[in-house]
Amino acid sequence: MPSPASAPPAPSNLRRVVTASLIGTTIEWYDFFLYGSAAALVFDKLFFPESDPLVGTLLAFLTYAVGFVARPVGALVFGHYGDRLGRKRLLVISLLMMGGATVAIGLLPTHAQLGSAAAVLLTVLRLVQGFALGGEWGGAVLLVSEHGDARRRGFWASWPQTGAPAGQLLATAVLAVLTAVLTEEAFTSWGWRVPFLLSGVLVLVGLWIRMSVDESPVFKAALAKAEARRAAGNAGNAKAAAAEAETMPLPAVLRHHWRDVLIAMGARMAENISYYVITAFVLVYGTKHLDMDRQTVLNAVLIASAVHFAAIPVWGALSDRWGRKPVYLLGAAGIGLWAFPFFWLVDTESFGAVLLAVTVGLVLHGAMYAPQAAFFSELFATRVRYSGASIGAQFSSVAAGAPAPLIATALLADFGGSTPVALYVIAAALLTLLAVGMAKETRMRDLERIGEPGEPGKTEDSGRVPSPRGVSSSVDGR
Repeated sequence: MPSPASAPPAPSNLRRVVTASLIGTTIEWYDFFLYGSAAALVFDKLFFPESDPLVGTLLAFLTYAVGFVARPVGALVFGHYGDRLGRKRLLVISLLMMGGATVAIGLLPTHAQLGSAAAVLLTVLRLVQGFALGGEWGGAVLLVSEHGDARRRGFWASWPQTGAPAGQLLATAVLAVLTAVLTEEAFTSWGWRVPFLLSGVLVLVGLWIRMSVDESPVFKAALAKAEARRAAGNAGNAKAAAAEAETMPLPAVLRHHWRDVLIAMGARMAENISYYVITAFVLVYGTKHLDMDRQTVLNAVLIASAVHFAAIPVWGALSDRWGRKPVYLLGAAGIGLWAFPFFWLVDTESFGAVLLAVTVGLVLHGAMYAPQAAFFSELFATRVRYSGASIGAQFSSVAAGAPAPLIATALLADFGGSTPVALYVIAAALLTLLAVGMAKETRMRDLERIGEPGEPGKTEDSGRVPSPRGVSSSVDGR
């Protein structure tokens, strides 16, 4: 008989879980991306006015990068408690933290009102945002992955991933409307605060929906098994005591899944770097280097984000048919090949060309981002899955997404052109191709049966899982 995890869930329950995860991640990414767009457009004037315009932008992006530094800390803390207490409870906390920090940014005095302390407070709030997002991603994708069945896990788990383009779309849309209806003076004076304050309303909606879903059935099953083992009475057994001591998720991840963590980190390099170059750095490149109209670049990112949103579930479904690795490798290779054409098109300063550059870039990015949720979930055992997926995803953000706009802006300032930035993206693509190429295919893994090497009752080859009849079978189910 199939395990509960592998049995198809009730469609209405699964749709509710997917909707809750999607709305929650959309709000969290809206908050996070809103900061990046504001950093590119106005934060240099508001919080670093004494600097040269490009240096001011670099300083604004530096506070932007601070949020990424906090994400691994959030991954450790939320992963630890998410693996011990459950996914749902931690997701509620992350949503409240992110929303509170974003609203506080909207109320923050500027340099003109508070001096240098304004930049310090901005940095602290950005740290809170990063800490919250570090815990959000892993919990949201796991809640869906652990509710769904293996046959369509790539498709369903890709929906929380659409929260990133949806958040980008929402943040860019709000900024585009405000810059269209307000004068530049009004936008710089008070208009920039509106999208940050709007987050308070969005968080209330997201909280109401997120509270309505059930805890992951895979986590509840793992928790019940652990309690049954403890009740069996092995208190006097030294081996059992040692096993119990390793219920701390982080040591278990580092001992049993260190290779999977490195694969996840490498897989994120091209995905993370390319995304922030395409959506955040392009605003700087277009408006400050090419002197393009701000509205033109914002509109291009806005439309491309809508296409990106639609493409992600398609790539997720293809990963169920073709496998996680082929789709991911296609995206990494494509983004590397697109790096130079991307800037050639933007350099034309034509709206149609800029739109094409950003859209193709984001569609290729989606080929990496869509299967990522299922792929990372399928790498780790249930009792360390929140920690393992979060650590692998968020630790790489320090080396990838955090400095990407900063490095790209610095390269532009030093070399005066896009060639070194394109080479930077290509180097990231090569790292991702290497990491994913070394991974085993994970499609069709039973999430309940994935275990650490050497654990009693588990397979020693993390690339293969026992079949329902106890006969070893390959991960793709063939």
